[in-house]
Amino acid sequence: MTRVVAGPFCTMTLGDLGANVIKVESLEGDEARKWGPPFIRGSSDSYYFLSINRNKKSICIDLKSQQGKQVIYDLARKCDVLVENFLPGKLDQLEVGYEKLKKVNPKLVYCAITGFGPVGPYSKKPG
Repeated sequence: MTRVVAGPFCTMTLGDLGANVIKVESLEGDEARKWGPPFIRGSSDSYYFLSINRNKKSICIDLKSQQGKQVIYDLARKCDVLVENFLPGKLDQLEVGYEKLKKVNPKLVYCAITGFGPVGPYSKKPG
């Protein structure tokens, strides 16, 4: 559940090392898909996006829908690691954050990447 830079780079590294990575994107897709030029000829995807999202499968999910949440719960039951880089607390508001997912899979390793950490005066600012 990563987007833009830090999370996709982290999961790209895991994929490079052989992990089976499933990139969960919003219905609009990762914002970095449109960060160009340059774009891949015949595609609307940017070179930038493709350079940090190799070795991944990708699905689009509406995290605000109950059906979308259920897909996340199903994935969490089967996965070893979840990496996310949303603002702290955002996924908790959507009922797909650590507190919910640790109940779905107590062994899940939950990695949250933030610009300024989970607490403090800048914690809610994007990195």
